[in-house]
Amino acid sequence: MLYNTLMIDIIHSIILGAVQGLTEFLPISSSGHLVLIPAIFGWQYQGVSFDVALHAGTALALIIFFWRDWVNIIKLAVSSKRSAVSGNYPSNILWQILVATIPAGILGLLIDKYMENNIHSLLFIAFNFAFFGFLLWFVDRRAKNDLEPGKLTYKKSFLIGLSQSVALIPGVSRSGITLTASRWLGLSREDAARFSFILSTPVIIGAFLVKLPSMAGEDMHLSFWLGILTATIFGLLAIKFLLNYLKKSDFSVFLWYRLAVAAFVILWLALK
Repeated sequence: MLYNTLMIDIIHSIILGAVQGLTEFLPISSSGHLVLIPAIFGWQYQGVSFDVALHAGTALALIIFFWRDWVNIIKLAVSSKRSAVSGNYPSNILWQILVATIPAGILGLLIDKYMENNIHSLLFIAFNFAFFGFLLWFVDRRAKNDLEPGKLTYKKSFLIGLSQSVALIPGVSRSGITLTASRWLGLSREDAARFSFILSTPVIIGAFLVKLPSMAGEDMHLSFWLGILTATIFGLLAIKFLLNYLKKSDFSVFLWYRLAVAAFVILWLALK
């Protein structure tokens, strides 16, 4: 019995870690999937420690993939030469990121617990999948590629950062809403994705650190480490895929996927 329970926990950890890694960075909502999948299959909540593992895995994926970008960003912050360097970032990009992180950080601390306890209506999540998927597609179709990353201002970075606050609602997608805001302001698809990932790094690390004190030391068992490993691996794959995909393609495939998920949830609820 104990062996069966352990194997089930391991399987769930691998699946949910993979789902977190993929859906955190693709514009299809990690929070929405992590509510829907356990609800549909009747899986039990794995606890705060597993939430910590998933956030740690996605944070690691970002740090590993974008470490060169962060080296350049830090160099710009401490350099006496106030000009853009490799990566086409403006010289004050680090301070722009910090300013842009403030709204998501403050709102996250204020309403994250409320979201966890109250915003789990599957019908509401299905609506968010459809609406925010359409919003990204609609904005992308009408966006102009007239903003270079090196021309980002505090105001524009703040607006993109502010959009992250909406991602606290399951079904919205952090990458999806920041991509929507970035495209609306004129960044190209690839530049919008890269800036979205850079901007999300401190927020995801912050979410990990906020939840870390709630975790007991004895909770760091096999499922915890498998959650970190799979979230990291699949996060890296998702980042690489999206950056390459957006060089030649638009967001239509993600819209159709989100509409399919919304339709499936509505049908499942109707037949339940």
